[in-house]
Amino acid sequence: MAYSDTHVEPAGLLGAHSHAEDLYRAGLAYATGTGTEINLIEAHKWFNLAAVRGHEDAKVQRQEMAEMLSSAEVKMALQAARDWMRLAH
Repeated sequence: MAYSDTHVEPAGLLGAHSHAEDLYRAGLAYATGTGTEINLIEAHKWFNLAAVRGHEDAKVQRQEMAEMLSSAEVKMALQAARDWMRLAH
């Protein structure tokens, strides 16, 4: 199944049990608008979370998102990732 065929429910990813691949797919959904509105800040957040869990493709995508965002938007995405990690644990 292609990633574009997968509907992602990011709210269901809240928890320490979340897998890097699931977090990466959430980033893809926000980056491409698959099943949701395109939101590059959210995409960066989810790619960042996946990258922290060791997902190599997420590291590349996170950098690509950062290059498309302003420094203020990157800060927002990083704060959102920190908030998610606090809630997840």
